[in-house]
Amino acid sequence: MFLSEMLLKLPVPDLQHTLDAYLRSVKHLVPETQFLKTKAIVETFGKHGGAGERLQKLLLEKREKTENWVFDFWLEDMYLKNRLALPVNSSPALVFPKQSFRDIKESLVFAARLILSVSQYKAAVDGKTLLLDVARGQKADSPLCMDQNKHLFSSYRRAGLKQDTLITADSVSDAGHVIVACKNQFFVLNLMEGSCKLNEADVQAQLEWIYEQTLSTEQKQPAVGLLTAEDRMDWARARDQLLKDPVNRESVELMERCVCVVCLDDPAGLEPSDANRAALVLHGGGHHKNGANRWYDKPLQFVIGADGVCGVVCEHSPFEGIVLVQCTEHLLKDIRSCKQSSGRSASELPHPHRLLWKCSPRIQGALASAADHLHRLVRNLDMNVFTFAVYGKEFIKQQKMSPDAYIQLALQLAFYRCHRRLVSTYESASLRRFRQGRVDNIRSSTPEALAFVKAMTDGGTSTQDAEKMEKLRAAVDAQSKVTALAVTGMGTDNHLLGLRDIAKEMKMETPDIFSDETYHISNHFMLSTSQVPTAEEMFCCYGPVVPDGYGVCYNPRPAHVLFCVSSFRESKETCSGLFVKALDEGLQDMRILFLRSRGTFETLVSTDGSAVPVPRHDGRQILRLDSWTNKPAEGLTGRTEAHQVNLLQESSVMQGVYRHDLSSARCHSSLQTQTQHQRL
Repeated sequence: MFLSEMLLKLPVPDLQHTLDAYLRSVKHLVPETQFLKTKAIVETFGKHGGAGERLQKLLLEKREKTENWVFDFWLEDMYLKNRLALPVNSSPALVFPKQSFRDIKESLVFAARLILSVSQYKAAVDGKTLLLDVARGQKADSPLCMDQNKHLFSSYRRAGLKQDTLITADSVSDAGHVIVACKNQFFVLNLMEGSCKLNEADVQAQLEWIYEQTLSTEQKQPAVGLLTAEDRMDWARARDQLLKDPVNRESVELMERCVCVVCLDDPAGLEPSDANRAALVLHGGGHHKNGANRWYDKPLQFVIGADGVCGVVCEHSPFEGIVLVQCTEHLLKDIRSCKQSSGRSASELPHPHRLLWKCSPRIQGALASAADHLHRLVRNLDMNVFTFAVYGKEFIKQQKMSPDAYIQLALQLAFYRCHRRLVSTYESASLRRFRQGRVDNIRSSTPEALAFVKAMTDGGTSTQDAEKMEKLRAAVDAQSKVTALAVTGMGTDNHLLGLRDIAKEMKMETPDIFSDETYHISNHFMLSTSQVPTAEEMFCCYGPVVPDGYGVCYNPRPAHVLFCVSSFRESKETCSGLFVKALDEGLQDMRILFLRSRGTFETLVSTDGSAVPVPRHDGRQILRLDSWTNKPAEGLTGRTEAHQVNLLQESSVMQGVYRHDLSSARCHSSLQTQTQHQRL
């Protein structure tokens, strides 16, 4: 394995560069009077001999003394100080292809193979035999830091009253143990007994024994896993109470040291749509389904539902999504390559033992409260998963544009059409080119993006196609430049975070730049996005990071793009269905802009025999009705309504008809669509 010590340390960007970039990123997002106030504050902060220069010097000194100057600041700010509950708010999920289990035994065979594949991957991590990972996209082929891999199976997020602690066990040579969750009960399954590692038949036999044990209520334990779904302060209090009893303390210690958690879920009784499966992996469907069959503090929880709903939910603080994807894709390939086991289990294997819990009335009350809070979270999540099938990244590449930059612009266009403004946007940028590198932020809501979305939405016939194309290319170029800066350690957010937190560390007075309202607005990410590409047919999903925001994860494939869009139903500002509709239309409008600019038209013969020129739409010849104005789309003015085909009818996504009110961004579907999940 490539040694991280051979990589460069993360640089500290130039102070003036960061301050200029910060002002540029917020100028168009706040009122002018507020911006002028912010500009004066920033200039004072950055002046010669000012607070900025002193803090910058401290950061440069910290860089010399540490492997990564921002690592601890970032980890605490992003995760450990976050007091929200882990499910939906923090922990993402990867949703596997739907499995077709004929019976419970087949699901346990799948689970046994997954557990053995995990054991083999862990051995490769411990033995440092994983292949070196290299960068893709921006600055491709650069070697990447592999340190995050060692946290896959050895880390645990321990709840604390003020902030959590990420603990990492020393690498061990033995196979360790996994925790198997079944019907809200937890069992310790050793992967090695004596000097022998368990084979597939052994693991399957142990899983079958566990399943049979849970069919009886004789030794049933309280559903303590619910506590890990609570907000971090409440869980920390309950954990302190639990640990007062030595029985509970032993159970918690076994949970902290396990390789991973394998959750054998009961059938949820829901249509296995993509959106339903995503939600079920994320939160289990609440305490009345599989929501208590989890232990959210462990980084890897593999979900294997008897109904074929499978995936992995990840406690995100130890590693990034791409590390999880690489591990998971290896596991799925390994499972597929497994041949039918011909061996037999050793009958003398000791049975797994059940974790025991002693719950005081206070803990029982905490469990009831946790169940109620999880139920509300489940009902609040509005998850929408859809595949945009008109084109994929190959079409975008043909236009000589970055697929990621292009899709980010489509997201900005969708948000603008829903809310008539742009907001601070988060897109993760990997810093694994550097020692202990995690991520920085790509701020996608650039001034160029605003100019483009306005031209596409507000310009109408007054804005010519050539001008729209010019603005599109300028916005893509700006996005690509911001991305290049972020992935090479020259991003804005981490630098500002470091300056703020080193002032706290040195017990200095907080500079005005960090108490300014604009700084708070710039860190309120109503649009939190991430590209998570996969080779396997699986997808990533997560919840919004703020109550009035969206979480958008996307996977660009050659001929389509898969999106997972989430929001909260309690917000009056957001609606996942409306955002998806706007995103679908925006992506099609962007394609039509390319076709029109090249003069690529076809002829459609209408019902009265007249010929109408229209751009081709994925091989089909259609006319479009502008759904934002309910009038003929640009270039079709004057045609009769009989000549037009509403985009909603031709949409690659929606099968229902949406009524929407842009002022409140609420939407209601008159027909159930495949992308909307049932209320759980």
